[in-house]
Amino acid sequence: MKSYNTTLERTALIKGDLHFTRFGQIIKSTLFRKLMKTFVKELEVKKSSLVLAIEPFYNDDGEFLEDAFFDFIYLLNINRLEEIMQSGYFDIKVSYEEYSSLFVGFLEGFYNYWRSIQRFMVKTDSYSPDENVKRSKAFSLASNNDTFKKMILDLYRNIHFNVTGKSFNIYRQLPSGAQVAFLADKFEFSRDIKIKNESLYQVNFVWEAIFEPPVIFYTQANKRVGIFPVKEKKILKNFYLDAEEWFAIPVKVGRLLSLVYVHKEFLALGTGLFNLFELASPEEFTRQKPDSIVFFGLPRTLFEKDEMKGFVAKEDGIYYGLIPHDAEVDYFGYMKKMMLTLHNLIQIEQGNLPVHGAFAKIRIAGSKSVNIMLIGDSGAGKSETLEAINKLPKELACEVDILIDDMGSLHFDESGKLNAVGTEIGAFVRLDDLQPGYAYSTMDRSIFMNPNIVNARVIVPQMTYEEISKSSRVDFVFYINNYETINESVPVIELFDNLDTAYAVFSEGKRMAKGTTGEVGITTTYFANPFGAVQKKNEHEKIAKQTFEKMAEGGVRIGMIRTQLGIQGFEQDGPFEAAKALVSFIQEFK
Repeated sequence: MKSYNTTLERTALIKGDLHFTRFGQIIKSTLFRKLMKTFVKELEVKKSSLVLAIEPFYNDDGEFLEDAFFDFIYLLNINRLEEIMQSGYFDIKVSYEEYSSLFVGFLEGFYNYWRSIQRFMVKTDSYSPDENVKRSKAFSLASNNDTFKKMILDLYRNIHFNVTGKSFNIYRQLPSGAQVAFLADKFEFSRDIKIKNESLYQVNFVWEAIFEPPVIFYTQANKRVGIFPVKEKKILKNFYLDAEEWFAIPVKVGRLLSLVYVHKEFLALGTGLFNLFELASPEEFTRQKPDSIVFFGLPRTLFEKDEMKGFVAKEDGIYYGLIPHDAEVDYFGYMKKMMLTLHNLIQIEQGNLPVHGAFAKIRIAGSKSVNIMLIGDSGAGKSETLEAINKLPKELACEVDILIDDMGSLHFDESGKLNAVGTEIGAFVRLDDLQPGYAYSTMDRSIFMNPNIVNARVIVPQMTYEEISKSSRVDFVFYINNYETINESVPVIELFDNLDTAYAVFSEGKRMAKGTTGEVGITTTYFANPFGAVQKKNEHEKIAKQTFEKMAEGGVRIGMIRTQLGIQGFEQDGPFEAAKALVSFIQEFK
């Protein structure tokens, strides 16, 4: 029997223009045959006992008889195994009882393999600005996915019954169709905004998406390492995007337009963008020159040794983020942080201060709202502290509107008042750091990434685009300290009296790393922001000092909140205590 050096397919693209009404549409499809052949080859490599179930379908030279096996599968959907064996059409030499047991194991293995891979339904359909037409197209795609899911379940159950002669006692309606469905199309772009690489306009642009919750993806990596170097090099003529392999997802990162090109093997990461950023409309991305462009999944040969986790280049006035086709970057953090790095580089060029932080409007007992900016690196406890406010006793009557979850920028208006603008409509949060049950309460709209391992993440939509993209005044700016234990002499919250002391704390960017980025223990990152601030430190330094001076002059109070999130045993209690102290602080201050 021949062996093959292969790995299982990780991504399945299902044609969304088909309305599945016959089992033959599935069994005779190119996708089904491809996945089955890959599964069989993998069993051969592993020398799995399940190979015994398909042994009758090898010839004397050890070659797998594909056509005969697929005919067998087709017949199993409508005929009992015992009848097929008695016909003698297939050379199955063992008894019905023995072969039935073997094939059930094979069937379960393939069904579990199908459900373990990333499944996307893609329908190429012309975009219409008419809202009723758009709804109709979306309903049609959702209907196609529903019938496809039903056909998969029925096919599995039919074959299982015809092999065993027994029906199920319990029917589980397991997610078996596409996890996400896309409506996509090719668009005409204004000549004056086109980039010097024509292949960018040959791929399909996603203009609508439909989720089938719960959406759970298992990626090949679960943490981000390093920063993205900024290189002075021309890149646009170095690659060509195959329209069959790539998809474009246009999104708005705050007030900036970004085009994200994703290789099909990383579509799970691309899907996360729909929960994190606002999808840009064709009216926007076909008429407006993008501020930044990201390519995720380019050939490794395009990258130098220090670029293998991704790098940034600027060409013809546009910032580009390039990330290779590599299992080590198959983590949503690389996608998200690359886009935010480009956003921050642009903000620095425009003279604004990018901040790695969370920003919220907090009301207590219906009183006047207070807007608070929390600045800190990954794992410091920014989002966790704000989420914990929602778990405080109801009698405190706290209301929290999160306007920035992870990244934003600070601007001064004409009157000298400090304002913040956000970037994301959602949050990418560690499951372990959330209050128990929170992620599961949002399961119907969340995307889960690797929920079975350390640094499991959830991407959940939280805000509207209108909320995060408008200018909102800033009343307080706090540095998030996750590494100091609270005691009588070390309070949860303290305000800085000295501007130089405050600046030194923010500039040092100290935190207790939790292993979310490949770092462990006490680390320092300039301004807690390795996403643009580090790469353009000199320019950032000038803007930061001016911002702090103007904040002090304008009456913005600067302080520190200790979350204890990086201290073992305080993962839940630390942010909860910080949330209680923050509410008390607001009550006393007002």
